[in-house]
Amino acid sequence: MIQPELVKKQRILMAFLSVLIIVTIVIGMGLGYASLSYDRLIPTILGQGTFKEEFVLFSIRLPRVFITVLAGMALALSGAILQGITRNDLADPGIIGINSGAGVAIAVFFLFIPIEAGTFVYMLPLCAFFGALLTAILIYAFSYKKDEGLQPVKMVLVGVGFSMALSGVMIVLISSAEREKVDFIAKWLSGNIWGTDWPFIWALLPWLLVLIPFTLYKANRLNLLSLSEPVAIGIGVSIEKERITLLLTAVALAASAVSVTGGIAFIGLIAPHMAKALVGPRNQLFLPIAILLGGWLLLFADTLGRNLADPNGLPAGIMVAIIGAPYFMYLLLKK
Repeated sequence: MIQPELVKKQRILMAFLSVLIIVTIVIGMGLGYASLSYDRLIPTILGQGTFKEEFVLFSIRLPRVFITVLAGMALALSGAILQGITRNDLADPGIIGINSGAGVAIAVFFLFIPIEAGTFVYMLPLCAFFGALLTAILIYAFSYKKDEGLQPVKMVLVGVGFSMALSGVMIVLISSAEREKVDFIAKWLSGNIWGTDWPFIWALLPWLLVLIPFTLYKANRLNLLSLSEPVAIGIGVSIEKERITLLLTAVALAASAVSVTGGIAFIGLIAPHMAKALVGPRNQLFLPIAILLGGWLLLFADTLGRNLADPNGLPAGIMVAIIGAPYFMYLLLKK
């Protein structure tokens, strides 16, 4: 049974993080290369702004804000799932190669498959999912021993190896591509939020509307998977079935996010750890906190990055890496 004090603390933190996200959104809407004064935000939202103000707000700022929040939520939840099913605190879709698999699939799709512009956006998450899924299957297969089951530490090491190999594949693809298409792939690799229009939101949102409630429903299963395998089997958990189901969920969340944000790592590593530090390791408690933290972290990184250097700023992926890489090293040394 979860203590009432922890539930109360969770709700207070969720309310605080929700307010923090809203405040960061408001601050972000007024910052940027094309300025929009804060006293004009509400009139512009109500349809009383000039053409320039409405264009900046509704065509540039708001879509980007929603994309970053949704993608951050998806990456954080994906990382939490991967850490749960592998029992490894270093698991993250960017670190263990799942994002790289999605990136290679997107690059192949973008470079070699002709498709109408109208359906391109909605095909991206599916394409990224199949690339990430194939990568996850290979990582799982190389990390699994018949007598001992999944090897958590080995999975991270194998994943890092796959990530490096897939980066090489991406370089080979770039070397044979046209200049305009190379620019797109380079933008994706750096984690520059490129899907900044409303269709990208509609392409990403259905994945989250299905997978977030499903993961919260499976929270207790994740608790059981964090136990030792003999204990979980004794309770009656079908370990491999649950792992595969949740692995597919984590892959789908990560792939749908990076299909529109580019190769962003460390959100799935940092957010779950911060959430566990705040409310403890029970998935029912920390998963909602991790989701909100992930959304805010990517929003904050993108808002900060795009205002540090004019006119294009720094990619969100680089800003997150500046924060996340030292934390990854800390965890590596600690574990």
